[in-house]
Amino acid sequence: MLVQDLHKTYKGALEPSLKGLSFSFPEGSIVGLLGPNGAGKTTTISILCGLVKADAGQVKIFDQQQNTANRETIKKLIGVVPQQIALFPHLTAIENLVYFGNLYGLKGKPLRSLIDQYLQAFGLEKAAHKQVHHYSGGMKRRTNIIAAILHQPRLLILDEPTAGVDVQSRTMILQFLREYNQQGVSIVYTSHLLDEAQTICSEVVIIDEGKAVVQGGTEELIARHDDCRNLEDVFLHYTGHALRD
Repeated sequence: MLVQDLHKTYKGALEPSLKGLSFSFPEGSIVGLLGPNGAGKTTTISILCGLVKADAGQVKIFDQQQNTANRETIKKLIGVVPQQIALFPHLTAIENLVYFGNLYGLKGKPLRSLIDQYLQAFGLEKAAHKQVHHYSGGMKRRTNIIAAILHQPRLLILDEPTAGVDVQSRTMILQFLREYNQQGVSIVYTSHLLDEAQTICSEVVIIDEGKAVVQGGTEELIARHDDCRNLEDVFLHYTGHALRD
C-alpha cells in the first residue's frame, strides 16, 4: 500500500483533517495506524476504502490507484471492520452474514458453508439464529469481523476492533488476526490500546495533526529512544502529553 501526500479539508471545517499524509508498507504486514483523537485516522481509513475523496494526493492498493474507475476492483480486494457495529440488529447472525455475502456475489451452499465455518471459529455457532440485538458487545464485534472477510479480501482494515469487548473476545480476535495475517492477508489496524498494538503490529505509523510523525518497526521504535520502554512511551514521545478532545 502507498499513501502519498494526502490532503483533505471537510466543507465548513476550520482546519484540514489531512495535511500531506504519506506512508507505505509491504504486502503481508500488520500495520498499526495510530494517533490521538483528531489526528486524521478515520479520514485516512475512509479514503483508503473509497468512501471519501481526498482533495489531493494518491492511494495505491496492490498497485491499483484508488479512484472512481478502480473503485469496484478495490472493493473486492479489501474488507472493512468499522468502529461502529455495522449489522442489522433485528436480523440473526446468519441472516446478516448471508446479506453481506450476497453483496459480494456469494450465494447458496458455498456461502452457507463459509458462514458456518467462521461462526464456529469465532465461537458463535450456538447463537447463530439469535437476533444480533441480543448479542453482547464481544459477540457483535466478532460477527462484524466475519461480515468483512466473507469475500476473502487481500487487505483487512479494522478501526478499533476490540473496543468495549471482554478479555476473552479480545484474545480471540487478536489470535484470529495473527493467523489470518499468516495466510498472506495485509492488515491495517487502529486502536487506542497501545499495549495491544505493540503485541500484534509488526510496524506502526503514528500520525498527528494530519501528518505522519514517525513510521517504523514496533520494537525498533522502542529501542530508538532510551526513555521509551514500550509503544505507549513512543506514542507520547511523538504526540506529547497535551489532552485531545
